[in-house]
Amino acid sequence: MFSVEFSSSADKFIGKCERPLAERLLDRIEKLSEDPFPADVKRVVNMKEKVFRVRVGDYRIQYSVIYEKNVIFISDI
Repeated sequence: MFSVEFSSSADKFIGKCERPLAERLLDRIEKLSEDPFPADVKRVVNMKEKVFRVRVGDYRIQYSVIYEKNVIFISDI
């Protein structure tokens, strides 16, 4: 299982959005910590580092997997 770290912009977005949306996003992020590559994941193109995205309704969670630290870094929502 991976631990999760948030960028400042992703953390700010979670804090400002409505509670039901925040709960859905955090639930999906918790599932990512168990399985970082679910069936609906897509890789973001034109990025030097490997960045992936998953959809939650109208929103996308962009993240990177850092294997050395066993961390999923949420870069943007």
